[in-house]
Amino acid sequence: MEENVNANENQELGTIKISEEVVSVIAGLAATEVPGVAGMSGGVVNGLSEMLGRKNLGKGVKVEVGEKEVSIDLYLIVDYGVRIPEVAWNVQENVKNAVENMTGLKVVEVNIHVQGVNMDRENKKQQQVKEEEN
Repeated sequence: MEENVNANENQELGTIKISEEVVSVIAGLAATEVPGVAGMSGGVVNGLSEMLGRKNLGKGVKVEVGEKEVSIDLYLIVDYGVRIPEVAWNVQENVKNAVENMTGLKVVEVNIHVQGVNMDRENKKQQQVKEEEN
């Protein structure tokens, strides 16, 4: 039996409020757990997507928290060679499950914005091939 918890519900002891920053960190962590996600995008700088490290897990995530629901926008950089729709769907599912399980808020939408492609893995492969040829 599934129990819905209102994160802002008045309890006998007081209220529980979950900040947007907390939801952002949960969503960012859940997104980066998915294979094919290279990292979160901090926006476009000089025409290039800036990839953020693990220290900035709330970055690249925009959330709107209501009383019982939350809407999430994720700005991602994916690895070269992955099937982007499949990775995006896996991110949506993982983020939705993590946020709902940890906060009790209902996730109404998880919008994925692919901001770039990480070529590091492909570049490393090419470099290994060149080294083997020499």
